[in-house]
Amino acid sequence: MAYASRLINHSKKLKDVSTLLRRESAATVRYFSNTNRAPLNREDTFGARLGYSSVERISKYSTSTVPVSVSFSTTSTKLSSAMGWPRLGKDFSCSMQSVRGFSSGSDLPPHQEIGMPSLSPTMTEGNIAKWLKKEGDKVAPGEVLCEVETDKATVEMECMEEGFLAKIVKAEGTKEIQVGEVIAITVEEEEDIVKFKDYTPSSTADTTPPKEEPAPPKAESKEEKVEQPSSPPEPKTSKPDAPPTGDRVSASPLAKKLAEDNNVSLSSIKGSGPDGRIVKADIEDYLASGGKEATAKPSKVTDGKVPAMDYVDIPHSQIRKITASRLAFSKQTIPHYYLTVDTCVDKLMGLRSQLNSFQEVSGGKRISINDLVVKAAALALRKVPQCNSSWTDDYIRQFKNVNINVAVQTENGLYVPVVKDADKKGLTTIGEEVRLLAQKAKENSLKPEDYEGGTFTVSNLGGPFGIKQFCAVVNPPQAAILAVGTAEKRVVPGNGPDEFNFSSYMPVTLSCDHRVVDGAIGAEWLKAFKGYIENPESMLL
Repeated sequence: MAYASRLINHSKKLKDVSTLLRRESAATVRYFSNTNRAPLNREDTFGARLGYSSVERISKYSTSTVPVSVSFSTTSTKLSSAMGWPRLGKDFSCSMQSVRGFSSGSDLPPHQEIGMPSLSPTMTEGNIAKWLKKEGDKVAPGEVLCEVETDKATVEMECMEEGFLAKIVKAEGTKEIQVGEVIAITVEEEEDIVKFKDYTPSSTADTTPPKEEPAPPKAESKEEKVEQPSSPPEPKTSKPDAPPTGDRVSASPLAKKLAEDNNVSLSSIKGSGPDGRIVKADIEDYLASGGKEATAKPSKVTDGKVPAMDYVDIPHSQIRKITASRLAFSKQTIPHYYLTVDTCVDKLMGLRSQLNSFQEVSGGKRISINDLVVKAAALALRKVPQCNSSWTDDYIRQFKNVNINVAVQTENGLYVPVVKDADKKGLTTIGEEVRLLAQKAKENSLKPEDYEGGTFTVSNLGGPFGIKQFCAVVNPPQAAILAVGTAEKRVVPGNGPDEFNFSSYMPVTLSCDHRVVDGAIGAEWLKAFKGYIENPESMLL
């Protein structure tokens, strides 16, 4: 009767037979490859009554894609692809692969394996930052299960089905969990929780049978036999200790000549060079010691106490790993070239002083040189839209939105939050957004909508660090990045023969993807940017 009541409780889920027929072939392969499989149980018999095929009745699992809502604190965002990065709006949800298991020989009740979701196109692994539910807790749709640390954000993962958290497979603080790897088990009945105390996810069990097959050990034994001939080079380095084999001794030409001149047998000398090679110093040491204990001298060098290096191993953070992989990809696949110009910033400094005096009267925040640079770059992109583009294998995508990423260095790594539609915003708005985004980056509280969707990047090492000039690495999939150096005073000729003036110049370097931005296009963009910097009043038009 208990079993019949359970079937009635699940009748609503079983009414759509077509969903049950969509089962992965891997489940069947898993069943037949398992030599310890249990006989078909009552649920298989019930499946036979419904008219399922024998293969479907043998299958142990039914796989379905269960949508899992993911929210960032109080706001949620919606995922869509753009530039190879997710573009996020107000509602965000992602799908993750989950496996619903049915009772088998292990007598496990129906359950659901929850895997690590993929929260961005570039995400391959994640960390469990914090579990907000513990084993045995009841979960309902919309409740947060845990916080997942991705490459650039900490994301709350919500549950979409009602049930109970039976087992936490990946404990809090677990790092480098591959996408799809099981992190938790949920059940629908509270009394089923205890049955999963020692449960091992099927994903890990599936990887073990191949190791037990007889074929791999044979292959490994063959590899060992192959490797054995390659191991003699190691004994060869130690053979000079025993002089019997003196036919082939590795020695430098100068060492051989010195040994011949002094009638020294090379087989009686232990080399201190690479792979035990005898060098001139070994012969000289041998002669200096009168031919006694020649082998002990090199050992003194190796056995001598070398001061231990004092160091600290700093684990890679997610942001550093993703930044490293993306920049390595950029330098390996993007044909960079660089254009540098000097921009006179005398008028820009004067305009900034006037605007800041107005800001002080009105109680607003001061405007920085970087704010003016971001505005000038955005307007130059609007004038030369070819630089506001991205490369794909089939076409060049030219963006109508001008979204400027601003590089921000933090203790956790390099962040590039984005100022959306910078060409349409005033200097005050740009300054406020940059300060807010920089603060969030330092607090590691950026959300995906804060750093995704950029079309161009500005990196300023001149203002905060005084770097004169540098070349930045293109931030893929963007086609260009602007590196801003520090402004410095220079002596320039005046109108008369003996007249000299002082002016401030700021060097900037544009790094371009030559597949998208030709040299003439890059030069045209720099000309437009320089025009806005040297005539800043034109930015206000």
